[in-house]
Amino acid sequence: MKAQLLNINGEKIKDINLPKCFSSKIREDIVQKVIEAKKINQPYSPSPVAGKQSSARGKIRHRRHVWQTHYGRGMSRIPRKVMSRRGTQFNWEGASVPFAKGGIRAHPPKILSMVGAGRINKKEFKIALNSAISSTANIKLISKKYKTIEEKEIKNSPFIVEKKIISLKSKELLGLIKKILGEKLFNVAVKTRAQRAGKGKLRGRKYKKNAGLLIVVGEKEKIKTKSFEVISVKEMGVADLARGGLGRLAIYTEDAIKYLENKK
Repeated sequence: MKAQLLNINGEKIKDINLPKCFSSKIREDIVQKVIEAKKINQPYSPSPVAGKQSSARGKIRHRRHVWQTHYGRGMSRIPRKVMSRRGTQFNWEGASVPFAKGGIRAHPPKILSMVGAGRINKKEFKIALNSAISSTANIKLISKKYKTIEEKEIKNSPFIVEKKIISLKSKELLGLIKKILGEKLFNVAVKTRAQRAGKGKLRGRKYKKNAGLLIVVGEKEKIKTKSFEVISVKEMGVADLARGGLGRLAIYTEDAIKYLENKK
């Protein structure tokens, strides 16, 4: 598979051969499996000693003629703590058990059930990563993901730029990407943030964002910009390339392509 290498003016320099991962078969099922496994679930549970810090001990006995029992009173045999006493008369309160005030929870969430739940085989993870990379070069998937864009408007995908891109300032970078992508694609590529309608604003999700363009740079390259998401090719994962579905708009630098070519 071949692609055009573009300069910092958005003009073609030459055709280059792409690594095998760009032409690999797209396995959407495995990609989805990896994304689900990579979701972060914050482990949570009540304190191990919650509901057990009272002075309640043992169970009430119902034997006759024995001190500290409630024989004949029709009281449940549950652990109780002494609130006050007068001789052999006790003012007791239920504790420890789930249905008593200040007791333990019946079936609380357990941390062990949340740690290491999603595990993926190495071969499956490799297939998912190659599928996600391949989807960034697939015009059908890109147009399916961004519904306002038609297939004919996507040209020269995947987009590969020479390494001089890292020396550009923010304004120059925006101008270059506008030249490469075109007007319609550029509008989708820029990161936007809008206030959510409805009660979600009050529930910790006031703003909603789009995925926008992903710029994949080489191992030792850096680009500073707030308009696009930038990630090193070494740290790039399935979740980055397939955020919101397969077919994310991505621009690769020349060094990033060389890294993918050398990687086994």
